[in-house]
Amino acid sequence: MSENKNHNNQKVRHILALSGGKDSAALAIYMRKKYPDLELEYVFTDSGCELPETYEYLNKIRAVLNIDIKVIKPEKSWENYWALAKVKQTKHGCFTYLPSPQNRWCTELLKILPYKKWLKKNYSDYVIHSYVGLRIDEKRDRKGLVSSEHIIPHYPFIEDGLKYDDIINLLTQERLGLPSYYSWRKRSGCYFCFYQTKREWLGLYKQHPDLFEKAKSFETIIPEKGIKFTWCDDMSLEELINNKDTILHDKYSDDFPGKSIKKISEIIVTEVLCDKEKNYGTEKFLK
Repeated sequence: MSENKNHNNQKVRHILALSGGKDSAALAIYMRKKYPDLELEYVFTDSGCELPETYEYLNKIRAVLNIDIKVIKPEKSWENYWALAKVKQTKHGCFTYLPSPQNRWCTELLKILPYKKWLKKNYSDYVIHSYVGLRIDEKRDRKGLVSSEHIIPHYPFIEDGLKYDDIINLLTQERLGLPSYYSWRKRSGCYFCFYQTKREWLGLYKQHPDLFEKAKSFETIIPEKGIKFTWCDDMSLEELINNKDTILHDKYSDDFPGKSIKKISEIIVTEVLCDKEKNYGTEKFLK
């Protein structure tokens, strides 16, 4: 990759971080069409807990767009961070606990810190132009890395007024399409993502029973001590399976994540859907 400098004679890199979801993939298409001469570097931070469909989609992006994608990995696995670092003191002793919308330590340890360390190692003396696939019609804040003297975020979809339908058109025109997990889930992210609705948890159970069982193994439930650290606020994953029929017939079960959202951090949120986005047939996969 050739060396680029800005008007202050500072070295410059243009980076587009792919999440394995539709918006960042569409942004890669859009940037190539609008700025064909811009030398972009594509990266993906692999938490080690991604869905198989995510890796498949990244391979498809590589093939269709003919690009290289740098894969960044955390120093430790999720299991190591969860078992060794994330414990909560109770009157009955210390117990491992799970991430939540209020305490998104998984995103910090598995996504943000590895990416920051990679930037520091490779581009500590560069100005980084970071391109984020946030649409103009998205409701939630998804700012990406916070801007600083050395990191300048750009939001091409917002600047040019692109909405959900525009993203679908870009993916269709390029024959890239959507990630296959959209048939049962509305967002990219780890297989145990706490933003999943209960119906999407059932989708994981249907599509990837091994990953569902793995997620279930991280729950800590000790009734006699009042200890209950579960992925959903009001039930364990075992209870979720036992209540499968009720959940599937509840018209509101796809509206809210299993974990309540009281406060969303500004650091990074991957592929959040707005209210207007479509349900890609979750129900038919679970009948």
